[in-house]
Amino acid sequence: MEPNPTPTDAPTADLPRWFSGCAIAAAALIALTVLGAWALDEFEKGLDGYGQLEQSGPSGSVADPLGPGATARYEDDLRVTVSRPRPESDGTYSLTVTYENGTDGELHPGGESSDAGVSEYGPAPLVVRAGRSLDDYASGYSLTWLNQQESAAALMPPLGPDKKRTVTVRIKPSGKGIPITVEVDPPTAGFRETAHFQLTLD
Repeated sequence: MEPNPTPTDAPTADLPRWFSGCAIAAAALIALTVLGAWALDEFEKGLDGYGQLEQSGPSGSVADPLGPGATARYEDDLRVTVSRPRPESDGTYSLTVTYENGTDGELHPGGESSDAGVSEYGPAPLVVRAGRSLDDYASGYSLTWLNQQESAAALMPPLGPDKKRTVTVRIKPSGKGIPITVEVDPPTAGFRETAHFQLTLD
């Protein structure tokens, strides 16, 4: 009598099929998780607007300003960087404000009106003033913005997607070592937070 054949091959043949099915299910689960996280992030941005600052260090708010060389990052991928002030031989200082448009549309860093100037105080696309960010008024020191109108003119042309623009600011302080604040408030049809930078004129 011949011994009964033992079914040794059937489970082995089913194993690759089972493993493939599990791998496909795991990949689908990971893809759904990533898609869900992205959708939740987009939903959250849609609720509070794309003009929120999105920082990993200092927030860029008036109470927690950014430092020299730092970049303010907005949720819609607009990035604004303020350089460290550079002393000149005539006692003045220069710094740059660089706008990088990573958004999907055209931006107007200086507003859409040709008379939207850059003011020393008050709401404006770009403000450079003496004092710390929380100071309402500087006490004991001041500065003069030497090329205010040129800076305003440089901000006026539209800035297309994936384009960059650098605006030079020249100032003359009342003395060395004083703190200054740069406020960047790019105009938008909706809401956009003002980014505050606090610098020292060494």
